[in-house]
Amino acid sequence: MKILIFEYITGGGFNRQELPTGLIKEGRLMLQALLANFAELEPIELTVMLDSRLASHFDTEYLDTVIISPEQNPHEVFNRLIAECDAVWPIAPEFDGILQNLCLAVAAQAKVLLAPPAGAVALTGNKYFTYQRLIENNIATVLTQLSDQAEFTAGEWIIKPIDGAGCGDSFILTNPEDFADHAIRSAQFIIQPHLNGDKTSLSCLFKNGECWIVSVNKQGFKIIERQYQLTEIIVNSQPISENYQKLAGQIAQAFPELWGYVGIDLIETAEEIRVLEINPRLTTSFAAIQAALGLNIAQLTLQLLYGQPVIKPTINQAITLNLH
Repeated sequence: MKILIFEYITGGGFNRQELPTGLIKEGRLMLQALLANFAELEPIELTVMLDSRLASHFDTEYLDTVIISPEQNPHEVFNRLIAECDAVWPIAPEFDGILQNLCLAVAAQAKVLLAPPAGAVALTGNKYFTYQRLIENNIATVLTQLSDQAEFTAGEWIIKPIDGAGCGDSFILTNPEDFADHAIRSAQFIIQPHLNGDKTSLSCLFKNGECWIVSVNKQGFKIIERQYQLTEIIVNSQPISENYQKLAGQIAQAFPELWGYVGIDLIETAEEIRVLEINPRLTTSFAAIQAALGLNIAQLTLQLLYGQPVIKPTINQAITLNLH
């Protein structure tokens, strides 16, 4: 099998502009981990797109690498390479329809997509659509309003892009003036109550309304000038409880479009576990799953093509990813 990997940040998606510092480290971690996964599998032939500024950061000896220079159009290169491969694994931000369009390009050439399909990305990549689907299925979540329709009441609020990845352009609002200034920006932002609680995530595999939790992870943040900054992730921070299993099953039933690796962000209070976001792609937590549990996510994803994944951890330890 010949597989094309396009991690958008490291693969040349921003080849004509400055690399986004808030995403580059996480993109590099994910790509390195995915390459390490595939290095254990045979017979797999990998083609990997790499930004010319970052090519030296990767061991490319056993790879078919395609270096993307500023003069090239990475999307045109991506489309050409799809035709030469059997399967494609895109990893990209949801904003501006980037990930959705990459998935559509793979589907247009009828190649195997090793990630959630475009329809799932369109739904879960939009935080307001996700909120509506969660509410329809009685899954605990956080009140979400479109920013141009939200009204201020006492308390703290957080505004974030409707399709954002990471913490960029998310701000905590504490007074009516800030609320009004941000709320009128556009309907491309959402506003939610700013809740205090433990921020955890689930690394999962999905297929046809079923979900298998791979790991539970704890996220560490700090707040700088009213903005969250992700500082660390403790992968496999705690056991997979019945509550997590039940919630994951509910999400799988509510979002049957999901397939492959998906990350679910949660906020946990004394009262309940609430779903914050569903990320239809590899998440940064993935980068430490093999070290934490001895599981090869690439192998498990390929198993999904033919049946159910065989999840048998050979290690059980918490691994901390330091991101800043």
